[in-house]
Order: sequence, then C-alpha cells, then structure tokens
Amino acid sequence: MKKIVLLFLITTFSFAQSKIESHQIVDKEKFAGIIHRIDSFPTKFIVPRTVDIWLPSNYAEDKKYSVLYMQDGQMLFDSSSTWNKQEWMVDEVVSKLNAENKIEDMIVVAIWNIKNLRHGDLFPKKPLLQLSKDKIEFIYVEAQKLNYNLKIEDINSDNYLKFIVKELKPYIDKKYSVYTDAKHTAIMGSSMGGLISMYAICEYPKVFGKAACLSTHWVGFRDFENNPIPESFFAYMEKNLPNPKDHKIYFDYGTETLDASYLKYEYRIDEVLQSKGYTTENYKNLKFEGENHSEASWQKRINIPIEFMFGK
Repeated sequence: MKKIVLLFLITTFSFAQSKIESHQIVDKEKFAGIIHRIDSFPTKFIVPRTVDIWLPSNYAEDKKYSVLYMQDGQMLFDSSSTWNKQEWMVDEVVSKLNAENKIEDMIVVAIWNIKNLRHGDLFPKKPLLQLSKDKIEFIYVEAQKLNYNLKIEDINSDNYLKFIVKELKPYIDKKYSVYTDAKHTAIMGSSMGGLISMYAICEYPKVFGKAACLSTHWVGFRDFENNPIPESFFAYMEKNLPNPKDHKIYFDYGTETLDASYLKYEYRIDEVLQSKGYTTENYKNLKFEGENHSEASWQKRINIPIEFMFGK
C-alpha cells in the first residue's frame, strides 16, 4: 500500500543562478518511494519542463545510487493524471526489484515531454542529416501526408541531449548521493523515447553506459512506402555505437498496433549490433508476441531491461 505526505523544499543550484523549486512527495497512495518534482527545470537548450526525481523509500545519503534517466516522465508513476489512464509503474517495479535484491540501489530521473515539441525533441538529428537532400525532401512530403509538419529546424534532439548531459545530470550529481560515472548511468524510453535513448548512448558514450529502447520508433513518423528513415538510423548506429566492452543496450518490440510496423526492421538491429561486437551478454533485442504500443504493454516488461542494466 502506498500513502502520502506533501512537503515543499527549495534548493539552490549554481546553473544560471537559478532557484529550483521542488515538491517532495512522500508515501502517497499513488507512489512507492519519494518523488521530488521540479515544475520547470531551468535550461538554455530547450523549453523548460517538469522533471521528477524518484527515490526509493529507504534512500539514504550514506550510500551511493545508480541513476536511470527516463523519457516521457508524466507517464511513469501516476495513471490518474495521464492522458490514457495508463502508467509504467516504475516506482512499484523498481521497489519490488529492490526488495527482492535483484538490482543495484538506484534512482530514476523522469523528464516530462511537452506534447507539441515531443517529436522534434526526440527525433535523432544526425541520422537524418546524413541523407541526401532529395531523400530529406521526400521524407517531409510523406510526413506532411501523415499530418506531420516537422522541418529540419524543428528537430532539437541535439539540444535535448545537451540539456540532460550539461544541465540536468550535473544537478542530479550534486544534489543526490549518486555514482556519476557511465557504468552507473543509464537512459531509457519507448517509441520516440527509444530513439533518443539510442541516440544518447551513441552521442555520449562516456556519460551513458547503458540504454534501454522499448518499441523503438524506427519509422520516424508513421510508416510509408520506400521510407529511408530506418536505414538512416541503422547506418548511424554502425558508425557510432559505443564499445560493447563497457556498454549495454536493450531493444524490444511487440507485434500489435504501431509496433507491427517495426517487425520488418528488427533483424537489422541484430545485424548491426553483432557486427559491432555485441553479444547476448551486452545486448538484447526481444520480441513480445501480442503486445501493443502502449504504457500497459511496456509496464508488463520493464523489469526485464531494468534487471538487464542494473542487475546484481
């Protein structure tokens, strides 16, 4: 059973001489553990947004914790406030794994999305830029047919990663009792959040030692005929995946709804990762028959990537 007490605290952080206000949520019926909420994290790279920091109920300053950064933070803890009334139940799952002594001590940093900016924030930019101008123009035309009007200047994923690496992580490293090295730092998300998590471990291999990418949105928008986007991601990964000796990466996919459009690309993940020296020890690419593209489906299996990344 989860219970609640609501407290307020103000922390001063050196970035931009800003005061970061957070609500500390302790023991709520809705939460297992503690959540510190920063309603508008100050940043010079992206539009400010809410960040939740989840701590286990027995969090203590006298020991160190690994850190998991997660996308779409408003979908992780509280189904009563989400648009589809579903949640990942991250607090319950991590608490259960902790209680069973299956994982390292860890905290979760949950970055909320801004609905109308989400696609631009999470779409990896460099893979797109390596395509020819003709292919990029073709993508834009097809995307517009699917009611996506995203232009190259709207793709802000490089700045989104700078926000995490240069602003958010330094705050977490200073404020909380955490390990700061890549071995103990992971990033995770689903769909577009899976794409940006793949991008993060490639762009910042010295920051992120592990990434989990659920139902990764290889098609970029919705699928369309002769879509060059998936191969742009695979070509990028072939050039930029980090050393498998000290990195782990997890992919998975369902077979229903939007996930069905990923099935024809999944063999390419194995090809790319194995060509870079990854083995079953440091990568997964798992199929979940009958599962769809939803928080309810991801919730059923998030223990698997969490144990893969942080297991004892």
